[in-house]
Amino acid sequence: MGKYRIAACPRPLPCGRFAAQVSIASGTGSASTDRVMRFVDDFATFDAAARYAVAQGVDWVNDTLRVRSAHLYSNAALSTRQPICI
Repeated sequence: MGKYRIAACPRPLPCGRFAAQVSIASGTGSASTDRVMRFVDDFATFDAAARYAVAQGVDWVNDTLRVRSAHLYSNAALSTRQPICI
């Protein structure tokens, strides 16, 4: 998804079910970051946990981009105003 790399990392639980985790990475080299989110819900299969994790990762990226876009738009709106000269 653009500059983000999303990877599901389901892990087995002692009870035989699976926990969902997702890694969301961005950047390269020394400027790279990686956010790992673990979720409370458990799932019957590895694939179900992976699908849930990816969906949550995509939602996080979309929310992040939406907030940044709104912030940039509000700053652009402010910067187009003419200064008041008295």
